[in-house]
Amino acid sequence: MRRRMTIALGAAVLALAVSAPAMADPWRPEFDRATLTGLASLPAQTFVPGSEPSGSQLGTAPINGVTPPFAGQPVQGFSGIARRHDGTFDVLSDNGYGAKANSADFLLRVHQIKPDFPQGKVEVLGGFNLSDPDGHVTWPLTRPDRTLTGADFDVESIVRTVDGTYWIGDEFGPFLLHFSSSGKLLEEPVSLPDVKAPENPFLEGGQPNLGRSKGFEGMARSVDGRKLYPLLEGTVTGDPAGSLRMHEFDLRKRTYTGKRWTYQLESPDNSIGDMIAVDRHRFLVIERDNLQGDAAKTKRIYLVDIRDQDLRKTLVADLLDLANPRGLGGFGETFRFPFQTIEDVVILNDWTLGVLDDNNFPFSSGRTPGKPDDNEFITVRLSRPLLADPRVYL
Repeated sequence: MRRRMTIALGAAVLALAVSAPAMADPWRPEFDRATLTGLASLPAQTFVPGSEPSGSQLGTAPINGVTPPFAGQPVQGFSGIARRHDGTFDVLSDNGYGAKANSADFLLRVHQIKPDFPQGKVEVLGGFNLSDPDGHVTWPLTRPDRTLTGADFDVESIVRTVDGTYWIGDEFGPFLLHFSSSGKLLEEPVSLPDVKAPENPFLEGGQPNLGRSKGFEGMARSVDGRKLYPLLEGTVTGDPAGSLRMHEFDLRKRTYTGKRWTYQLESPDNSIGDMIAVDRHRFLVIERDNLQGDAAKTKRIYLVDIRDQDLRKTLVADLLDLANPRGLGGFGETFRFPFQTIEDVVILNDWTLGVLDDNNFPFSSGRTPGKPDDNEFITVRLSRPLLADPRVYL
């Protein structure tokens, strides 16, 4: 009798398991809706004091109500962020005006900023241009003084190492670039084996196998400081549609380890924006569509784990559906971060992320149609803690 009851109970449990919806993985608990806790912005028309004119290759017709060329270098295009230890951040301007052909007078630069969330403002404290005075770049540069421009590299990701130097990911090569704390290139650009974008100077008439400016959009530093994890923005020819390669680079040996993972986009039309390490195995990745304003559908932050070769994703925050109970910025109970390119994420504490947009000045107008986007810095409280490695904050 007892054996029959056990069999019947087992069959009932099996039937329930088959008929019920799949349960969440207990090792990957789901996140609920995230909440906006801070909003600060830098006006779109902010320029580096005393800087050179720029935008001469944009023509003279107004763009979103702003007429080029410009009297100075815009503080714009935040495509990477590195946390400092004094409440300030280093943010990386990208290659300028969106293309190699129109960005020769845009000087690549790292800005130091400080958000003031109670006042809703971002202060620019200074910064430095990127340059190659020692001739580590072996192909011709745009400027005789070897100050780097948006026609030389498309810089999109940045990490700050424990020695105070910076590693920056480029999309034209794609290359890894190592800079001093003052922006001087320290060694020859490091190529990614077997992958070349159309802008790669070593293409030599060959066929590229990566899309234009689809190189290292995101890059994380391992929590022990020994590895870099650069992530391509585009799919390598021959790989499945919408799949992106993530590599491992050994900082001590200055070489790729050969380890590789695959990040699968929700749509082949999407892109990634940034990534950062949470611990030895987990990373946060921004995924976005190429739309803005009311048309935007996908602006998300996912948690991925390199113990899965295919980097299975857990949604951490939907940036188009943030709770806004305090009505920050004069917005309603739901806050949308509807920018075309969202390219910066930083872990502020175990519950809170900082997220910034790349405003593509003067082209993007996701917040207000016909008006160039500001650089916005928001803080987002997650529904549960990340349980991040403490070394994330070093």
